Amino acid sequence: MGSQKVAAVRTRVAQVVWLVCVVAAVFLAAGALCVALDFNSDNALVRFVLDGADFFDLGIFGRRGGIKEFTGSDAETKNALFNWGIAAVAWLVVGRIAERLIRP
Repeated sequence: MGSQKVAAVRTRVAQVVWLVCVVAAVFLAAGALCVALDFNSDNALVRFVLDGADFFDLGIFGRRGGIKEFTGSDAETKNALFNWGIAAVAWLVVGRIAERLIRP
């Protein structure tokens, strides 16, 4: 009976970890889309998405000072698409690995 409870808790924790990673990837992808389509950053919803993407990029994949920093025309769009795109994929890969390690 005890091992079934432990397995149920591990399954639930694995699901929560995967959900957090998917939410992070969605914020990053939606943020990159907002930048690429030049959405109005004064809009509250757009600002929320961009702030969420800035939070989930962990500073490593930031639009400014990320893995790759483009210069020239449309540099901000290229930075967002490249860095946040890689970050979204990284969140999904890490999330799937963590989910598989946690799940019984």
